[in-house]
Amino acid sequence: MASEISPRAEVSPKAKIGNNCKIFPFVYIEDDVEIGDGCIIFPFVSILNGTRMGAHNKIHQGSVIGALPQDFEFRGEKSECIIGNNNIIRENVVVNRATHTGGQTVIGNDNFLMEGAHISHDTKVGSQCVFGYGTKIAGDCEIGNGVIFSSSVIANPKSRVGEGAMVQAGCTFSKDVPPYIICTKRAEYGGVNNTMCAAYGIDEKVLKHIANAYRLVFHGNTSVFDAVLQIKEQVPDSPEIRNIVTFIEATKLGIIGKI
Repeated sequence: MASEISPRAEVSPKAKIGNNCKIFPFVYIEDDVEIGDGCIIFPFVSILNGTRMGAHNKIHQGSVIGALPQDFEFRGEKSECIIGNNNIIRENVVVNRATHTGGQTVIGNDNFLMEGAHISHDTKVGSQCVFGYGTKIAGDCEIGNGVIFSSSVIANPKSRVGEGAMVQAGCTFSKDVPPYIICTKRAEYGGVNNTMCAAYGIDEKVLKHIANAYRLVFHGNTSVFDAVLQIKEQVPDSPEIRNIVTFIEATKLGIIGKI
């Protein structure tokens, strides 16, 4: 089915628009843009060069996708902003494309970005994440699957958030948030995120193992390095425990603190 494009939208003839899309008046789409099937682009949205968008996304009023990176290193290079499928991007959201040639800002599938959220250059976002009102993710961050950010969260550059984590409202953090935990407003460990773990179908026994692993990390009297060794020795193996160990071992900024 052919797409419905308003005559009052400014859509470059060079842009590639899929089937069954609806593009409302006053949308602005530049030349080097690809939009998949079944997308809905509401009024006053700008979709800029380098954007590659999958199918069945809804982009609401005032959002800017593929915006130029807000990075002093940017010299006008050609880069990309990759959006997956089935994402809901609400009003006034900004997603920057990457800074350098060949770089990508990536948002996966089935994400929900609430009003005023901002995903900066070169950040990689997984799938099934929620970004609350006014949440700002700086450049070069890594966000795992199933992460929930409450309102007005600020993630500073190059920080990582592991899958299934939740960051409470008003938190500003500069270190890594490990998987399956709650990060408090003060950027401290607030316990295991039981709700998201249950949604993932994690077994209750494994949930106890996750809690034990983090007890060693955040409530032990050893270094994080030694705590990881203790996890390997003392906590029964599972994909979730391996995920925790791998995430912590890969940290460059360190992990958030304990209460």
